[in-house]
Amino acid sequence: MTPTPATDTLDVRDKILATGQRIMGGKGFSAVGLNEVLTAAGVPKGSFYHYFGSKEAFGDALLEDYFAGYLSEMDRTFSQPRRTRAQQLDAYFKAWMDNQSFEDCQGRCLAVKLGAEVADLSQSMRATLQRGTAGIISRLATVLEAGAREGSLSFAGNPQAMAQSLYELWLGASLMAKIVRNRQPFDNALRTSHHLIRPD
Repeated sequence: MTPTPATDTLDVRDKILATGQRIMGGKGFSAVGLNEVLTAAGVPKGSFYHYFGSKEAFGDALLEDYFAGYLSEMDRTFSQPRRTRAQQLDAYFKAWMDNQSFEDCQGRCLAVKLGAEVADLSQSMRATLQRGTAGIISRLATVLEAGAREGSLSFAGNPQAMAQSLYELWLGASLMAKIVRNRQPFDNALRTSHHLIRPD
């Protein structure tokens, strides 16, 4: 038998993860069975258990993959040349509004969609969520600190505390946007953010 190339193995795993992220990002974790994901991905069930020992292990990998991509995108946004830290942060907020659709996030807002649900279902998935969100907050704190040094940002307290407050503000806005089905919560979050971190 010819061994399966490592790249093919990674492609199958990535395909399962990408399909799961898209479907579960729309429907939630508990509402989606593995058969639905595997049928959509065109992958046999035996292949799933080759990569993931259980649905919970799949959920862990799904969230880790999501946060890896999310944090990489943050790093790109916050390394844009010829932009102040305030402008980079505005670009991040704009991307948040564009991606966190109240209609259909297509896997782009997995932390918002699955956060409350899986935190109550699985200690392991809750820990993955905690690590991922901590990474987001850490990057926000770094940008806030750099913005304060350059003078494009100004805020009370320390950068870490402000970063946590901003993330919680936008997380709440995403939930409210799903409830009211419009962008007003994001507009409110942006105004509040500017009030909290812009120089007078």
